[in-house]
Amino acid sequence: MAFGAATLSRRSVVPRLRAVKPRRYVVYVVFLLIFVFFAVTLRDDGFLTETNLLNIVRQTAPVTVMAVAVVFVLSAREIDLSLGSVVALSALVTADVMQSHSAVLAVAAGLGVGLGVGAVNGLFVTLLRLPSFLVTLASLGLVAGLARTITNLESVAVENQSFISIFGSGDVGPIPSLAFWALGAVALGHFVFRHMRFGAHVVATGDDAAAARATGIRVDRVKFAVLVLSGASAALAGILYTGRLEGASYTLGEQDLLTVIAAVVIGGTRIFGGEGSVIGALVGSLIMGMLTNGLILWGLSSSEQLIAQGLLLLLAISLTLREPRVE
Repeated sequence: MAFGAATLSRRSVVPRLRAVKPRRYVVYVVFLLIFVFFAVTLRDDGFLTETNLLNIVRQTAPVTVMAVAVVFVLSAREIDLSLGSVVALSALVTADVMQSHSAVLAVAAGLGVGLGVGAVNGLFVTLLRLPSFLVTLASLGLVAGLARTITNLESVAVENQSFISIFGSGDVGPIPSLAFWALGAVALGHFVFRHMRFGAHVVATGDDAAAARATGIRVDRVKFAVLVLSGASAALAGILYTGRLEGASYTLGEQDLLTVIAAVVIGGTRIFGGEGSVIGALVGSLIMGMLTNGLILWGLSSSEQLIAQGLLLLLAISLTLREPRVE
């Protein structure tokens, strides 16, 4: 009788083990490996100091906010290449409006930029049936040009200390205020993605849009929504950059597209849709932040850092897109 129960138990465990996808946990292993590597090799350069670790949190917060939205975009089998330019334009609009108006109005204006760009992208994709790759590539150039034009290539300083404290360099005890923005975005994004109908519709749309449409899911509405969400997240990231740097310039967000996509893909979201992880995107964002921070402490140039990020993204794509062999 005991032998039969043990056999039954093994039979129930085996399918569960087969259902486990090792690539879901690669991001956590990579995080630990990179952390331990830098902790050992940069022990005398201050990598493990509280100041440096908090700086990593501050630097990755805007990327994390955008990564949460990009999980939804990629899971729906779309892409948004305009993130970086929206960051710059939203930051400049926020800083410029704050010169003569309240911080509340400035933040609303900055968010409005992101919502507007996202809505335009969404309309072109859903109404004209154009690929999001081409639509957002075009809006990237258009928005980047606007960012350079509105301030004539000049930076705009911000002196509103309340704004700076809330959106930038403020702290709540030992925790940076930027961390609360990032964690808030992750908590909300994870709940919506895993526990709400909209998240299920996003995954179904990315997995098979025709099948999703046949079951009654409004596929076009889902695609429009994720692109608007992406624009809004880029705008919020631009506002956070403005608060942290106490100003804005047209160069903000120039390298964020690679960083954000790398963080999301490393975190387990499939580029071709149907699968995503908000928690994984958070860990992926921290990996990119640690990598950049460690390479800076090592004395590597910005071009060498980009090479390292590109190699890490290539590795992540290889792990994500590689399908198991069919026996």
